[in-house]
Amino acid sequence: MTSQSAATLRSRLVEQAASDLEENRRRQQELTAGITVLQQEEALLTDILNLAERYKGFADPSRLPEQLQNEPVVAQVKRTPAEASGRQSAGTTRASNGAKAGAKGKSHRPLLSDLLMELLGKHDEPRLAKELRDELLEKHPDRNPTPQVVRNTLESLVAKGRIQRHKQQRSVMYTVVEPDSAG
Repeated sequence: MTSQSAATLRSRLVEQAASDLEENRRRQQELTAGITVLQQEEALLTDILNLAERYKGFADPSRLPEQLQNEPVVAQVKRTPAEASGRQSAGTTRASNGAKAGAKGKSHRPLLSDLLMELLGKHDEPRLAKELRDELLEKHPDRNPTPQVVRNTLESLVAKGRIQRHKQQRSVMYTVVEPDSAG
């Protein structure tokens, strides 16, 4: 092997190593962003589980937890990280701190389920979750739920009997349950 071919080979290997490193950095950034999203979803699901446990023995199942807006729910959120259970993640602590700040700064912000019900009520035809999210982002720019949060909220409304799910091929659409067919 000549010195020129060795130099060419060496430069190709250096270029390949640099390209591989750049690809690894890009992939690490993607994974970090994915982990952040998963931590936020974990915090949301933990909060949902805590609420579900809180309302498990609720006497009247027709009255939903989200309808109890005057009840002091903030007391549960205001615990310090030292008081929190060992299974609480850093993401959940951040979410709790954000909820505390939000509770002080905002006066009675409507629930996502109420906003989605309002949007669905304005349409006679079934609506896709994506359409509802887009309409929500347009009418309420201060709200930015992920598509998954919108779908989960819609599915919880289906489970509560407040809306209906319609499947058309691979699409899932939602409509409000008419008051006379709800009972």
